[in-house]
Amino acid sequence: MREGARLRLDYSARSLWSVDRMIEGIRQEEAPYAAVELVLRGFGAYTGEVIIRQTGGEWWATGGDHWVRTPDGRLWDPIEEAVRCYTGEGSLRLLCRDATGGTPRP
Repeated sequence: MREGARLRLDYSARSLWSVDRMIEGIRQEEAPYAAVELVLRGFGAYTGEVIIRQTGGEWWATGGDHWVRTPDGRLWDPIEEAVRCYTGEGSLRLLCRDATGGTPRP
């Protein structure tokens, strides 16, 4: 995805601006969810890695779901947040901000 879309994905929080914009573009093209599901999972996983690198967190899995657990014990679901971005209700950039020191998400 990075090569085809020419995204600069360097595992920085700043790179998530580009990911949010990419998802917004996909949403505006009205691509069916089934066609973009794996791409969204990839963007969510990338966001999880950004959060882990920023906080020293770790991946946490249960029942087939994968979340990020930050050192303060909070769990974050970047894969679900990527889906929320696709529906126009989320932001990977804001999720990362919250997970790395902003206010906790409900």
